[in-house]
Amino acid sequence: MTDEVKRAMHARYTKPHRWPVALAALLLPLVAGSARGDILGVSIPNGGTVAVTAKETHIATGEGNTLLAWGYALNNGTAQYPGPTLILDQGSTVTVQLTNTLPVPVSIVFPGQVGVTATGGANTQDGLLTKEALAGGTVSYTLTATNAGTYVYQSGSRPELEIEMGLVGAIIVRPTGFNPSAPTAYGHPDTAYDKEYLFLLSEMDPNIHSAIELDGVGVLATHDYFANRAPNYWFLNGRTGPDTLLDANEPLFPSQPYNSAPTMNPGQKLLMRVVGAGQDGHTFHHHGNHARVIARDGRMLASGPATGPDLSYLVFTVPSVPGKTEDVIFEWTGKDLGWDIYGTPPDHVHTCSNPNCPDTTPADGFDDTNPAVPCWDVARREYCPDHGKPIPVSLPGVLSTELGPYYSGSPFMGVTGFRPPGNAPFNPSGGFGFMFHSHVERELTNFNIFPGGMMTMLIVEPLVPTP
Repeated sequence: MTDEVKRAMHARYTKPHRWPVALAALLLPLVAGSARGDILGVSIPNGGTVAVTAKETHIATGEGNTLLAWGYALNNGTAQYPGPTLILDQGSTVTVQLTNTLPVPVSIVFPGQVGVTATGGANTQDGLLTKEALAGGTVSYTLTATNAGTYVYQSGSRPELEIEMGLVGAIIVRPTGFNPSAPTAYGHPDTAYDKEYLFLLSEMDPNIHSAIELDGVGVLATHDYFANRAPNYWFLNGRTGPDTLLDANEPLFPSQPYNSAPTMNPGQKLLMRVVGAGQDGHTFHHHGNHARVIARDGRMLASGPATGPDLSYLVFTVPSVPGKTEDVIFEWTGKDLGWDIYGTPPDHVHTCSNPNCPDTTPADGFDDTNPAVPCWDVARREYCPDHGKPIPVSLPGVLSTELGPYYSGSPFMGVTGFRPPGNAPFNPSGGFGFMFHSHVERELTNFNIFPGGMMTMLIVEPLVPTP
């Protein structure tokens, strides 16, 4: 087969330009999918088995390109990047059965797990780190999820190649006694959260992927592509921005089922499960507030068995390291902004003066729930000391400024207002948007096209609009 034919075959996988579709995601009202912000994945019960197949696929990037990739496919379905998120219960013993259809030996290693055993028959071999599946071979890995937390799994056969190509995924271990109605990350009340989201960070060098697609994996023996590896794509949960904001299981991305579109209400605790799934470090920045690191590598930052995360610490950027994980609690309330995020009267009736919504438990400046007489808008956790304070700028006239598509017609939480004709109200709830992204400017591009890369948006929405 000539190079011209190979390139023509490669070109047929290129999807139409998706910018209009992806940008539409920014313009639509965002709605939280569930009360807890469930992470998509496959739950494996104690004693259960999950079957995955290492196979070839193509993945899409935000500016319209496609890349050859390798992925772990669930039940021999479509290979996906990243691999299926495995959700286990602490103390459970499960088996992951790997079948290989790729032309190189592959395997799975489980950093942070103990007592992993591997068995295989024909077309398998003992590798440096674990038993490997050759083409057509199957290896079964059995492990016990001893500790709760967030973990990575990946191929251990030739990591510099196979992680680059996409053989990587995340594991979440729920703590003993996990209660979905009152979830905790590690079983201690100080690790409680309201919603959780996965942020799996990775990158790819398209030169490596193109070389293997055009000339086969044998080309790596004639040229050292890894000596000058230079990624030009950066991913959140297997997608580049702005595709991260489109729905999970979006048909445009058959091999990239996971999105990254976090939402929350003021006062909620959002658990960020940050996974360094690539080969490079990344500084993952969360606008809006500091966040508290409560665990690293599936181990709560505790000084003793019953202390909770007393060694936790605040960060404004998560320094993600390859192969490592961080569990981080993010909160946003508008506290200490110095102005009333809900507006001043008559935009908003301040409930701090309402005796049914006192700041009593504890006296932290927020409206608290009175179990006997609940306040109708208590879910917003209003910060009382800033009530009535005007926004400290002069707002321009609505006809003398360029309006962003997500502007509700008001700068206040839960408030909408007038927009000029032709400006659709894409933000009917009056939510606030905060960018979550890599703090390396180049990593906000797709092959040098901005915006893209390791980028998404957190939308903080009121539970109910302000009357």
